Amino acid sequence: MTFNELKISEPLLRAITEMGFEKPMPVQEAVIPLQLESSQDLVALAQTGTGKTAAYGLPLLQRLTPTAQPQAIVLSPTRELCLQIADDLEAFAKYLPEVRILPVYGGTDFMPQLRALQQGVDIIVATPGRLIDLMQRGAAVLKNVHTVILDEADEMLSMGFSESIDQILEGVPAEHTTLLFSATMSREIEKIAQNYLHDARQIVVGSRNEGAENVNHIYYMVHARDKYLALKRVVDYYPKIYAIIFCRTRLETQEIADNLIRDGYNADALHGDLSQQQRDLTMQRFRQHRIQLLVATDVAARGLDVDDLTHVINYGMPEDIENYTHRSGRTGRAGKKGTSICIVHSRERGRIRDVERTIKKDFVRGTLPSPKEICSKQLWKVIDDIERVEVDEEEIADFLPEVRRKLEWLDKDDLLRRVISREFSRFLRYYANAPEIEDVNPQDKTAKTKSKKTSNSGRRAVGDHSPEEGYTRIFITLGKVDGFYAREIIGLVNNRCPGPKIEMGRIDLRPTFSFFEVPEEEAERVLKGLKGFSFKGRRVGVDIAEEVGTAERSDEGWRKGNRSGSGKGSRSGSGKGSRSGSKKGSKKGSKSGSKKWE
Repeated sequence: MTFNELKISEPLLRAITEMGFEKPMPVQEAVIPLQLESSQDLVALAQTGTGKTAAYGLPLLQRLTPTAQPQAIVLSPTRELCLQIADDLEAFAKYLPEVRILPVYGGTDFMPQLRALQQGVDIIVATPGRLIDLMQRGAAVLKNVHTVILDEADEMLSMGFSESIDQILEGVPAEHTTLLFSATMSREIEKIAQNYLHDARQIVVGSRNEGAENVNHIYYMVHARDKYLALKRVVDYYPKIYAIIFCRTRLETQEIADNLIRDGYNADALHGDLSQQQRDLTMQRFRQHRIQLLVATDVAARGLDVDDLTHVINYGMPEDIENYTHRSGRTGRAGKKGTSICIVHSRERGRIRDVERTIKKDFVRGTLPSPKEICSKQLWKVIDDIERVEVDEEEIADFLPEVRRKLEWLDKDDLLRRVISREFSRFLRYYANAPEIEDVNPQDKTAKTKSKKTSNSGRRAVGDHSPEEGYTRIFITLGKVDGFYAREIIGLVNNRCPGPKIEMGRIDLRPTFSFFEVPEEEAERVLKGLKGFSFKGRRVGVDIAEEVGTAERSDEGWRKGNRSGSGKGSRSGSGKGSRSGSKKGSKKGSKSGSKKWE
């Protein structure tokens, strides 16, 4: 099928042909005819990067009858995506000079947007918050709106825009068409569809909540202490990698980016602690391939849309499956192949299985490449780059005699050795004495990390409160009723413990208290950092957890002994200053030594 067969008008055909559009993508084939033939509400489930903007944008532009008032609203979760959608629609409307499109977003002066609205626009592409602001000021008059498009609806809901969407939809005429585009079909999406869409047609490209078709899913299981070393090996094994590395927190994001830059990689960070100007500049540099590795949080990377990512790397699994779907869907676009890599520790194995069931794709457990394999890959990249150099004989002719005289004492082999050493020495030096990364197999009964109480699946059995080897289990009198979940506990520990970021282990959340694990050598730093911490006027009790028989006995004893937070200097809850149950020993470092690859 061609766009001409979809009955796209001549001005639009002319524009998209110049943009390189050839054949419509599946979501475009499904959506465009429906929107040109009728004004039926629509729910379209398709991964990011599958051509959704053209799917709704082309029929929307074709049906416009330019007036002085907005006729359509496109809502997007982020400023970056808002600008990108507006740019795409402007490109589609290149030969429709009477059509006016306005991006409306926060983080900037609203006066230029207000003046543009006063002059008249046909399509508003907006983030919810700024649009509501302009509605309340009387600048955005929506009485003539006949189409509302929710692009990346699941992202908007995950960012807390549910009430804003409700408010906007209540402010447009009752007789309007709503198009909802989402990568996943969550309960919240179904709720919005039920409340605001009428007799909606549902189109699914792929399967509901399914991962992108052209993406391979691989995971490497390592000890928590080896995650950064594993990341370096993965990156080094793919010399032409162009990737986003997703981290959970802003602190982790900045730390990983700083470490990569320190180690000589072309990397940068993208997170919420940066100013909008810094984020814009970083994203621009990444789109232009001036940055090879972008280390980002989920929130900061929303709206960053590039079609040629080779890899998405998950530095640990995200907290929910939808986030993983969005992450992995950023690669493998426009018919290209992509790879989603997860670097995880044994406790995240269950989350891998959950994602597999949801996206209906199997993960392949990978074996980290060896130093010899990595160096071979990098060497061939150097050779390939040399072979691909385009030589301009006239440009260098005047300099060749001098170069020959300068290097005449070197034979061909000497010259090759020097070129390779210059281009390749960083990898040779590092991998000649690189730290070993121990393979983790949670099903191996002889594995050092396996507890006697561990179940056959590789997870610790219910009631087993022993920490992983090399970790200390800590009790804290904050829990779910206090609004403390894994993210809040990780943030609390790292915000109150100056120095390098602490790599957290297992976190057990209860209603009124929690347990978390930290490396043994960090336990004292954590106890010192959290000492005297108060929450809502109540002193928080923190101590090393006792190892007693069952969850009920241990947790109940801690609740009674420490919930008041009085403590009196006790670290065991007994009031005697004891530290029963503490673990001795130090975390074992990575093995290193000179290697021979033959």
